[in-house]
Amino acid sequence: MGIQRRQFLHSTGGMALAALIQARPVDAAEDGFCVPDDPLQALMAGNRRFADAWRLALQENRATLRTTDPDPRCFNSPRALSTSQRPWATVLTCSDSRVSPSWVFDTTPGDLFVIRNAGNSAFDEAIASVEYSVSVLKTPLVMVMGHSGCGAVTAAMDDKPLTPSLERLIHPIEETISGSSNLAEAVRRNALATASTLIQRSSALAEAKSSGALKLVVGYFELTTGVVTLIK
Repeated sequence: MGIQRRQFLHSTGGMALAALIQARPVDAAEDGFCVPDDPLQALMAGNRRFADAWRLALQENRATLRTTDPDPRCFNSPRALSTSQRPWATVLTCSDSRVSPSWVFDTTPGDLFVIRNAGNSAFDEAIASVEYSVSVLKTPLVMVMGHSGCGAVTAAMDDKPLTPSLERLIHPIEETISGSSNLAEAVRRNALATASTLIQRSSALAEAKSSGALKLVVGYFELTTGVVTLIK
């Protein structure tokens, strides 16, 4: 039987946790946070752990089925992923380090096509990427996902000076959330506006949605609970 998702996560995650425990604290006042002494070394060490587990999966050369869950599902063969991809959902979300779609939705490589930018806005590049996922890769589902405590939306609600590039980044968010005084409400409004922009500015996405080839939804990820709530 091929390597199981949970076994894969346990083998790699356990080693990652051990490395994390050995890392030094950033600041005693920031309880619960720590970083490695050498971030690049930590990245490459993490990749070596992943690659070792990946090679084990490659030796099996087949998709695996986890049957112990209430909703068993098939996981992609690493060898198949080396030459192609068939993601079944696209997620446009924030670049926030706490918001990782693969972990939030408990998925494996090849499942999600992910587009990320601070504030999950529908910039030209984001729209083009979603068009690619829908038109070429044929993903039937697109989710725009905002999250609690979003820094980009917080900045858009504030009047603190920013760099020119950051000003351009939050400008569309400012227009979307004008009048909002509650961060959670503003995040939801921004995510809903992004979903609307995708359809308004892309005839390919509009046609796919109209024909039923695409389902477009909006989600809100609550960091304190880990729960994603559908708001559209």
